[in-house]
Amino acid sequence: MKDYAETRRLALEANLLLARSGLAILTWGNASQTYREDGVFAIKPSGVPYERLTVDDLTVCSIETGEKLWGRLNPSTDTLTHAQLYRKWPEINGVCHAHPPYATAWSQASRALPALGTTHADTFDGDVPVTRRLTIEEIEDDYESATGAAIIGAFRGRDHNVTPAALARQHAPFTWGKDAIEAVERMMVLEECAKIAYFQYTLGNAVTESPRKLDEPLRRKHYERKHGANATYGQQL
Repeated sequence: MKDYAETRRLALEANLLLARSGLAILTWGNASQTYREDGVFAIKPSGVPYERLTVDDLTVCSIETGEKLWGRLNPSTDTLTHAQLYRKWPEINGVCHAHPPYATAWSQASRALPALGTTHADTFDGDVPVTRRLTIEEIEDDYESATGAAIIGAFRGRDHNVTPAALARQHAPFTWGKDAIEAVERMMVLEECAKIAYFQYTLGNAVTESPRKLDEPLRRKHYERKHGANATYGQQL
């Protein structure tokens, strides 16, 4: 059977970036990378510290079932959540999950992350949604798949490509992108936006004012100058 060495290498690079960025300590997080042609993805193994992680530790799983297909170690416990997102959204090829403190605090508080400023609008088109509450049956019977279904449900009527992140209620955030590296980079942005939003709410309380959401024209301007057909940010080569 194919060992998907390049796919595992890309997944390893993303997981090491996740740790270097400070978004994941100990073993608290994972990133995955697809190989769509064969319907598989490589993901961090469960419980392996980042400083010990090697390319041969990465496991390869089926997008269709989440079953491990290659590797000597057990895949992340979040594997079925990743698989669920890959099945529903075939244009994404990387998923990241971590527990960075600020974004996780918003998740645990069961609050969507509001679009308060231009830093947020540069990446996320609107509020980052929080998922619905899982039922007892979902938690006990198929928790990881139910988490993925809840993330998908949070985007009913919304475009998951323009707001590539969700806060799993009372849990922690997930992000996604064209590959695993982009998914991790979006986790970095999400954490910074969550931190800034927290400071804004704290400052608002200190001066007895409620934080005001970003004005709509300014929100659109910041998003559209980086994304879409009329984007002007970066080098147009």
